[in-house]
Amino acid sequence: MFDRVIWIVLDSVGIGAMPDAADYGDAGSDTLGNIARVRPLHLPSLCRLGLANIRPLAYLDPSSSPAGAFGRCALASPGKDTTTGHWEMAGIHLDKPLPLYPHGFPREIMDEFERRIGRRTLGNKAASGTEVIKELGAEHMRTGSPIVYTSADSVFQIAAHEDVIPLWELYKICETAREILCGPHEVGRVIARPFAGTPGSFTRTPNRKDYAVPPPRGMLLDRLEEREIDIYSVGKIFDVFLGRGIRDHVKTKNNDDGMAKTLDAMDAVERGLIFVNLVDFDQQYGHRNDVEGYATALEQFDAWLPSFLDNLRGNDVAILTADHGCDPTTPSTDHSREYVPLIVYGPKTRAGVNLGLRPTLSDEGQTIAEIFGTSIARGTSFLSQVL
Repeated sequence: MFDRVIWIVLDSVGIGAMPDAADYGDAGSDTLGNIARVRPLHLPSLCRLGLANIRPLAYLDPSSSPAGAFGRCALASPGKDTTTGHWEMAGIHLDKPLPLYPHGFPREIMDEFERRIGRRTLGNKAASGTEVIKELGAEHMRTGSPIVYTSADSVFQIAAHEDVIPLWELYKICETAREILCGPHEVGRVIARPFAGTPGSFTRTPNRKDYAVPPPRGMLLDRLEEREIDIYSVGKIFDVFLGRGIRDHVKTKNNDDGMAKTLDAMDAVERGLIFVNLVDFDQQYGHRNDVEGYATALEQFDAWLPSFLDNLRGNDVAILTADHGCDPTTPSTDHSREYVPLIVYGPKTRAGVNLGLRPTLSDEGQTIAEIFGTSIARGTSFLSQVL
């Protein structure tokens, strides 16, 4: 019925606090709603598809005849991070949240890590990646000690200057951390964060590398691979799923690059799943409480949408969604426990269908599984509603 699915994750674009948000310290978080309230948005393409029909959003008018199907999804798994959201889309539900370390990693972890890599470390705290290298980069260059930090995600990040710790050694250090971080300390990802430059003008290089926890077998990408369905990933999707089932992938520098590479993928992939993550909403703006930057990024995505929609073929379907929230209007710089928007559009899908509140992001994965003639363990397909 469909040859291709283009699944775009607008990283952290949540659409309102879930009922248990207060348990996560996120009462009142509403990424889209709060941004629209404090900084009026111009999103004609998204509104034409049905974004403002999902729920009232300040200064955004719902369409009288939405071109797409629309709804929202809850996170069924505990947590509010990248891995939790993306894994749930693919049918994996976590029994407990991945561990977080807002006050740094335990001394026993750091002692073992330093012993095995033969170097002392700096940092060991939750921090912005750009800020922590600005703060500790010069000391790192003087001492040779890698910078260890974490974030609102379940991550162990290691920053090092490429002229001080060469890439091969940094990657080896990350592999060591991945071996140590197991059991109760099994974080979602260990991430190499190489940088270059001089004090006062450090910049992160494109040689980032992620070491993720392997997803359990049987998730969506495994099922599609079994049916020899091509999967092409754009952005950090490859890292989140350790490349499982993915035939080809490209990294991205920013949202603009990700949107351009999505169009390139649509030229290259004849049949299958194009799975995209646009990370700037979260990485550049949400975590930095940059309301104007976040709003501008939403408007830039909206301005790109017509060219994307024009490139859809007759047997294509597009799914736009998110993985969690990251409200830049609240004091917190962490992710927020929010519902995520769901928009479905294609030349052969029904317009104006209200998909309602879906109990899990796995409904998206189950729908894609049904499109390609398979199924996953979690979620309820909404394919019959949009055909």
